[in-house]
Amino acid sequence: MSKSTKDRFHPVKSILVSQPKPSDDKSPYFQLAEKYNLKIDFRPFIQVEPVSIKDFRKQKIDILKHTAIIFTSRNAIDHFFTICKEMKIEMPADMKYFCISDQTAHYLQKYIVIRKRKLFVGQKTASDLFDYFKKHKSEKYLFPCSDIRKDEIPTYMSKSNIEFTEAIIYHTVAADLSDLRDIKYDVLAFFSPSGIKSLMTNFPDFKQNNTRIAAFGPTTAEAVREENLLLDIEAPMPNAPSMTGALELYIKKANNL
Repeated sequence: MSKSTKDRFHPVKSILVSQPKPSDDKSPYFQLAEKYNLKIDFRPFIQVEPVSIKDFRKQKIDILKHTAIIFTSRNAIDHFFTICKEMKIEMPADMKYFCISDQTAHYLQKYIVIRKRKLFVGQKTASDLFDYFKKHKSEKYLFPCSDIRKDEIPTYMSKSNIEFTEAIIYHTVAADLSDLRDIKYDVLAFFSPSGIKSLMTNFPDFKQNNTRIAAFGPTTAEAVREENLLLDIEAPMPNAPSMTGALELYIKKANNL
């Protein structure tokens, strides 16, 4: 903990998580709230808006000229197949799919029948797919994504001279948070730079004061610091691989437990 945050261990009673409320009743957030008698609310700070067919056509992308598709999120899958449906495009049986995680690969089954020899799945991060890309360098990759996305995959493809096309199929925009203006939380938990951007877009005069900020991932942490905000809780850490784990460690100290 930096010197600037060492004296900020005030008791925590309320947390706002900048994500949708978990559908699983056994979510660690609910367990955390019950264990420490906390008020934990959930509110997405960002929302996605689909790219219109008209704007997609302006990108001059021929989907069927590609032999492999990279999916890094459920949003990408939903918006991609919506575009395909509107353009009356059916995926050929020999199309290959590279998914960032098991969850993403499982979700893909909502739209197509999965053939194991055509599916390549990472553990959780983009770099997990790099070995697959290397082994399949001759494919023509299509990367459906948001206008705000991480650089790992395009950077790797360019450096490796692998043919790929980036297709912007949805926009990531700030959600309207105006109803939160007069509501205060002890901790705000963020998971992406877009969440931080949304906070500052909605509340350009935001004063942190005693509000603690938690960030998951190095790019989110960097975004916090770029806005000259104090980062009190950072995850993942060796002793706290999850956001809830990092929050619990902080709460124990702040609440003298």
